[in-house]
Amino acid sequence: MQQTLDWIDWTVLVITLATIVGYGTWKTRGRRNAEDYIKGGNTSKWWTIGLSVMATQASAITFLSTTGQAFSDGMGFVQFYFGLPIAMVIICLVFIPLYHRLKVYTAYEFLENRFDLKTRSLTAILFLIQRGLAAGITIFAPAIILSVVLGWNIVTLNIIIGVLVIIYTVSGGTKAVTVTQKQQMFVIFAGMLAALFIIINLIPEEVSFRDAIDIAGATGKMQVLDFSFDLENRYTVWTGLIGGTFLMLSYFGTDQSQVQRYLSGKSMKEMQMGLLFNGLFKVPMQFFILLVGVMVFVFYQFNPSPLNFIDRSTQTVLTSDYGDDYRALQDKQSALFNKKQKVSLALSKSDDNGLKQELFQLDSIEKTYRSESKFLIKKAIDPEYTSAYNTLKDEVENLEDHPKSDAYLAKSEALTALYNDAAKDTKTNDRDYMFITFILNNLPQGLIGLLLAVILSAAMSSTASEINALATITSIDLYGRNQKEEKSEDHMVKMTKWFTLGWGIVAIIIACFADLAENLIQLVNIIGSIFYGNVLGIFLLAFFFKYIKGNAVFIGALITQAIVVIGWWFEWMPYLWLNLFGCVVVIMIANLLQLLLPKTSTVDI
Repeated sequence: MQQTLDWIDWTVLVITLATIVGYGTWKTRGRRNAEDYIKGGNTSKWWTIGLSVMATQASAITFLSTTGQAFSDGMGFVQFYFGLPIAMVIICLVFIPLYHRLKVYTAYEFLENRFDLKTRSLTAILFLIQRGLAAGITIFAPAIILSVVLGWNIVTLNIIIGVLVIIYTVSGGTKAVTVTQKQQMFVIFAGMLAALFIIINLIPEEVSFRDAIDIAGATGKMQVLDFSFDLENRYTVWTGLIGGTFLMLSYFGTDQSQVQRYLSGKSMKEMQMGLLFNGLFKVPMQFFILLVGVMVFVFYQFNPSPLNFIDRSTQTVLTSDYGDDYRALQDKQSALFNKKQKVSLALSKSDDNGLKQELFQLDSIEKTYRSESKFLIKKAIDPEYTSAYNTLKDEVENLEDHPKSDAYLAKSEALTALYNDAAKDTKTNDRDYMFITFILNNLPQGLIGLLLAVILSAAMSSTASEINALATITSIDLYGRNQKEEKSEDHMVKMTKWFTLGWGIVAIIIACFADLAENLIQLVNIIGSIFYGNVLGIFLLAFFFKYIKGNAVFIGALITQAIVVIGWWFEWMPYLWLNLFGCVVVIMIANLLQLLLPKTSTVDI
């Protein structure tokens, strides 16, 4: 059911967003020189840097998608961030001293000093591609979900979010992004704390917080650590510590959207303390957000939940030829809920292993029902899918007399794959809609407006950082560096503002034409992982391989990027490992090419 916001919620939402935009525009008025506009005047304190760095990474996707991830799969996703503290220490010891000593505006200026202009330009372009796509997704993610749940027009939402960001980012540059992110993080923390408090109070009085944790644990939702070496498993301790470290090193050490946050620091010590602050608090913050999602899961052990949280898709299937099948599935889920509620209440009063096992089985059955609901929705909305599925099903049935034949196994695997693909469709994959649906249906007036402000503030903070960084790279690394005559500071500031406006419009356009097939937070990290390993490898070559020259790195980076894209396309490994893979491959290829290419001079840094 689409929701109509109460006037209190509208008031809270509009005042919160207007205050953030107005404050950012007013606080940074009159910034004219490049030092002020691009680097924020080098005046930021460590806590401002730390909050800005956290806000840049904590997009709306974090709150919509991470809670949905926890609802579906539990706390294990927190392992993704285990490499972050390690990366922060390395960046503080290696990257920041070098950037500070060279007084660079962008991370890629260093690469020209170390290698050559074409390597700097290539790395900058790789950044522009992946971050440009990500900027569009950070707008699109909350917009598409709010449009479905509230019935708002998706294009209108994309434009509203994008225009709000463009106003203060064009006006004040890096400083505007930094000062507004402090307010945005305050709104985010306040909103999420209030949400957790309300969720816990919505659980029956006789069920304590500890009981809620036990109920979640019985269904496997509280399993945080996975020490397995299974490459099919995306989130383990090892993928987090190894793949995650390389991803975070590249993201925080070479991605201009983050580098620009700490380059605004008033001293090297302030920059380092800001990143260490992020390293200390980011993992607990993600743990907390996941815990909110788990508590929503516990709430639905005592309250009925929809088979699918995308109401528009549910209405579509109910009015289709598969409506009776879907209603039958709803009846099964309703009967299952009654059993689940009784077992959950009993478990809150007893530590009986038999009850835990029974609840685990009931949860597994419900997952099966949810998968079946996605399959029915997919068939209802996509006639071509239905035709392909029915054809394959008939072919499998015709081969049932030969169940061990290669043909039967191949057809059966194809049928299973087609069934599983139904769960990834944007109109069936509902985990990103879970939290916003819960908010609108269960939270009190006023708090709904605050939580919507949290989602939109997070979208604005990440998007502002991204288009600010995109404009800086375009202005400094491409436009400014390739001008035959040196341009004045006023001209560069003016061009950076135009590039900011341009990238903001590009992000809105990408958002308007975007389509998602993955869980949102995974999709953003997949896009990053395709590029980050290669970029990190280029920087490590610059730092530690003094004999490697620009030609070897440039050619090696092009070859590596092609290999990584192929590896991702054919799913050679879980996406987090692409960060390590890309980094190692570019280092190996560059070393090999250096032996084969003619010797040229190098520059010591």
